[in-house]
Amino acid sequence: MMNLNKRKLTGVLCSTILLATASACAQSQQQQQRNTPFELVDFEELPDPTADTLSDWSNVGNGLHASFVTIDKRFPKSVAPDFSVKKQESIIGWRGERVSAQLLLWTNMEIADAQVEVSEFTGENGENLPVDIASTHFVRYVMTDEFAGGCGHRKPEDFAMSLSPDMLDDLTSFDLEAKKVRPVWVTLRIPEDAKPGNYTAKVHVKAAGIKTQELDVSLNVIDQVLPKPSEWTYHLDQWQHPSAVARVEGLEMWSDEHFEALKPQMQMLADVGQKVITTTLNKDPWNVQTFDHYADMIIWTKQRDGSWKYDYRVFDKWVQFMLDLGIDKMINCYSIIPWNNEIHYNDEASGEFVNVEAKPGTPIFEDLWTPFLEDFVEHLRGKGWLEKTNIAIDERTREEVDGALTLLQKVSPELGVSYADNQKTYQRYPNSNDISISIGHPFSAVDLKNRQSRGLNTTFYICCSDAFPNQFTFSDPAESTLLAWYTEAANFDGMLRWAFNSWVENPLLDSRFRTWPAGDTYIVYPNARSSIRYERLLEGLQDYAKIQMVKQVLRGKGDQANLDRLETAIQKLKITKRNDTWNQDLNDAKVLLNELSVQLVQ
Repeated sequence: MMNLNKRKLTGVLCSTILLATASACAQSQQQQQRNTPFELVDFEELPDPTADTLSDWSNVGNGLHASFVTIDKRFPKSVAPDFSVKKQESIIGWRGERVSAQLLLWTNMEIADAQVEVSEFTGENGENLPVDIASTHFVRYVMTDEFAGGCGHRKPEDFAMSLSPDMLDDLTSFDLEAKKVRPVWVTLRIPEDAKPGNYTAKVHVKAAGIKTQELDVSLNVIDQVLPKPSEWTYHLDQWQHPSAVARVEGLEMWSDEHFEALKPQMQMLADVGQKVITTTLNKDPWNVQTFDHYADMIIWTKQRDGSWKYDYRVFDKWVQFMLDLGIDKMINCYSIIPWNNEIHYNDEASGEFVNVEAKPGTPIFEDLWTPFLEDFVEHLRGKGWLEKTNIAIDERTREEVDGALTLLQKVSPELGVSYADNQKTYQRYPNSNDISISIGHPFSAVDLKNRQSRGLNTTFYICCSDAFPNQFTFSDPAESTLLAWYTEAANFDGMLRWAFNSWVENPLLDSRFRTWPAGDTYIVYPNARSSIRYERLLEGLQDYAKIQMVKQVLRGKGDQANLDRLETAIQKLKITKRNDTWNQDLNDAKVLLNELSVQLVQ
């Protein structure tokens, strides 16, 4: 039969994946596919490597089956469903909110050209909501692994692997495999001008020659308007990686075509309220820890007479591009302390690039960075960007940070400082205007309140060392939502996470990477495809915005009883280790938040 899902990557691709075999194949192709764009539309998922393929499907009747299922669970691809079929789903949300539901399709036979469509929403008050507020996305399975020890080099054969449903594809139809399930993500974008009240719609699941399945969905629109993402106070900082976009789409780095391809991808970041632009000052700040190196944004040139000049054209184009998308609170520049302490420059006399090791606190460090910092400050001042620019540092040693910050204070005190901190550096430099504390490290609540009182930004960050909560491709979906509730519970201003789109070799197929748990390096997919992790993160960020509004109104009313109820629910989510009730506690808190939202307008 015609198979819309059997899709081929350009270049060589392993047709099977059996433990180490897949890894060996991927490694043999690495150099070829670094320079060869792969097909972003047509591809085939990797085979299921687990014993789930032995699941008993004998009790599944012929035809196409469909049911609403929880958005809190990932469903194994090869396991026959064993639950009560649910044909009706109820969703609640504010005007302007984006809400989600999940369907599960399954069949014991191959079915071609399956489609899922949502009708117009009909309101009890005679009002209708247009059909285009709903979109449906077949969820694609990517290869994942397990947390195990967290950070560190990984041989795929040493870690349990499985298929995980994560990417939301934009196909209008899908060929269903026999004895497999296929999740479908349903997204509803509630119009800001929607009339409050209850609406109903039909969900039709159909395919040629197959009896159509009909399900019902109801939407309760609360009479509250969610602010636009650009107005959210949550300080979201997800590091961007332009080079990855150029590689997967086969485009020249920093070309006009590259920026065109970046636009829909970075718009997704703006749509969740991102506040920070990730830029680079010199050589790849992380010493090529990612599949793609970070391309230069500023070219340093040592002229024949020993003086310096700096080419800011790419830096300026990238920053302005992001500002135009509405990501405009901070420009964080990595890094005055690269992970290998190397910088490079174009030597005009030799016509070649020169690599120099420059450790903070050494004479060569001061000689190289002083003229740049002085010039950079003047350039930023001329662009009107100086006040929002930070020199950024990521997890460097105490001695390195001390050497770098000493020079910054001496040469360019006008520049802000931002750093990801796992050593309580913020206590030694209390005026640092943007810091992020590892979620796994102790912090002082008194310090957080003090910083907030002085208008300084303090976030937490998650990385490969944090088993929970996190956003790996094997993480429970609700963990992505929990992160924003944890922010509120622990009194942080937001969250930092690397990275938004540091894609691995073939991100559409295999989310594993050589050094970290699968999915650690990206939460969205090429061609601006969303994911379950992205949608659930957005859900939490919307909740955070709602919490701020509800608390403000309750304080204004002097309603301490409901403030206490809400705070009690929030504090249950101040957790960094999994417990048996966390997901139910999260859902209970969300129900309470919406209940209080309704009460505010009664």
